[in-house]
Amino acid sequence: MRAIQITQPGGPEVLTISEIERPSAGPDQAVVEISLAGVNFIDVYHRIGRYPKPLPFVPGAEGVGVISELCPDAPSDLRIGDRVGWVMSTGGYGEAVALTANTLIPLPDDISDEDALALLLQGMTTHYLAHDSYTITPGDVAVVHSAAGGVGLLLTRYVKSLGGVVVATASTPEKRALALATGADLAVPYEGFRDQVMEVSQGAGAHVVYDGVGKDTFDESIASLRRRGTMVLYGAASGPVPAFEPTKLAVGSIFFTRPSLGDFVANRLELIWRANEVFAAFRRGAMQVAIGGRYPLASASQAHIDLEGRKTTGKLVIQVR
Repeated sequence: MRAIQITQPGGPEVLTISEIERPSAGPDQAVVEISLAGVNFIDVYHRIGRYPKPLPFVPGAEGVGVISELCPDAPSDLRIGDRVGWVMSTGGYGEAVALTANTLIPLPDDISDEDALALLLQGMTTHYLAHDSYTITPGDVAVVHSAAGGVGLLLTRYVKSLGGVVVATASTPEKRALALATGADLAVPYEGFRDQVMEVSQGAGAHVVYDGVGKDTFDESIASLRRRGTMVLYGAASGPVPAFEPTKLAVGSIFFTRPSLGDFVANRLELIWRANEVFAAFRRGAMQVAIGGRYPLASASQAHIDLEGRKTTGKLVIQVR
């Protein structure tokens, strides 16, 4: 079958099409015929070796498709022929993948493959950020960095649906306009965003900063928080944050967390519950899907170039079939 197989860590050029052996289902697995795969920064981290994977491997932490093989003791809500999605794995950049059956998410009939893909990893990330990492209540001031990205657009809309006030950051006027159209109260450049936060909050600072950018925004994010505010660092699009002394958080008694989706879908019950919460939010308009780019499997390298160059908005999709 066709797949992108990484044989050594490196730049986007290592994402080339290969012919590899088709997988078969192990004792606790299902085989999924992949239709679409998502493009996420976790795929970049796997590719460059920041989060090492045994070589060789097929990247692609999330995808959607149809079950073609299923182990006998699979969860009762799964059957051959069902449309499913998955997150927090690998194997999406290929025509088929064998996955642990209890990690598969049944897709509702009224949610398309493309919408489901945009709502899986990034939608569930949005959900835990606004419910668990910091619980948004009406009137809370939230800074959403990279607000025109896949998580950023979903998070902006969702925080607004919960009654929050969103200060969105984005690099270009076009991206800031998109954030405003999604519901942000204010959309500003990265440079000097703290001043805008202080103005909106009447000098108190933000209740929470959702920072998926990392190195370039971290210090100003901390400085823009109010007393006992919460710093949520959930990504590092600009690079990892350098080591820092905990005393940096002492001014204002700042809470700091570095969450990861895997800890918020820690078992099947939580996985399915959170996915269904996201689907329900989408149905009522509290999350809005925006597809920012569609790429054939052979152009996976270009998808990574565009993502790393921070040239994109919304969700990037690899069309496998």
